[in-house]
Amino acid sequence: MDQAGDPDIQAPIVQMQESTLHIRNMVCNRCIRVVSEEMDKLGYHISSIELGNVVLREKLEEEDRKKIAKVLGENGFELIDGRKGWLVNRIKTLIIEYVHHGLEIPASQNLSDYLVSELGHDYSYMSHLFSSMEGITIEKYLIHQKIEKTKELLVYDELTLNEIALRLDYSSVQHLSSQFKKVTGLTPSHFKKLKDNKRMPLDQV
Repeated sequence: MDQAGDPDIQAPIVQMQESTLHIRNMVCNRCIRVVSEEMDKLGYHISSIELGNVVLREKLEEEDRKKIAKVLGENGFELIDGRKGWLVNRIKTLIIEYVHHGLEIPASQNLSDYLVSELGHDYSYMSHLFSSMEGITIEKYLIHQKIEKTKELLVYDELTLNEIALRLDYSSVQHLSSQFKKVTGLTPSHFKKLKDNKRMPLDQV
């Protein structure tokens, strides 16, 4: 009897070799689509993709990584090498998801506690690493992202400033307005009157 007819003999399991890419500046769903399309053009097969991370079904050699890095660079992205670079990028991605994409943090945690639980590092270590690599603190990066989200919501003109403050977890409208003017040099009401688009791409915040 051949193996196919013997229920006690199982076919060998083929181990798939995957490669994980950590990519800087993937900050929105459009970025995911662009990266996915570029990987497909290069002939690679995506196992999973999310902001900042792509898992390919292929085992990559150095030449593959160089080719991918070149294409990513042409589209405004950057392939990250090294654990520290990955960690900083992951912090940025989690903050962007929290501010811009509705990531819910448990009521029992603040953002710093959430980053610790998600990334498994002491917050003081992550804060020092982030500041040394980005030239800005995690707290200021969060503020800048919240101000960009405020700009977006002001342009849409669907929510009042009070509703925006509540949505972005500000203690008051005054707190939001003060922070907005400190970052932009404008009050929220002045910003709304501007004809020019003063918003920034998230990867440049």
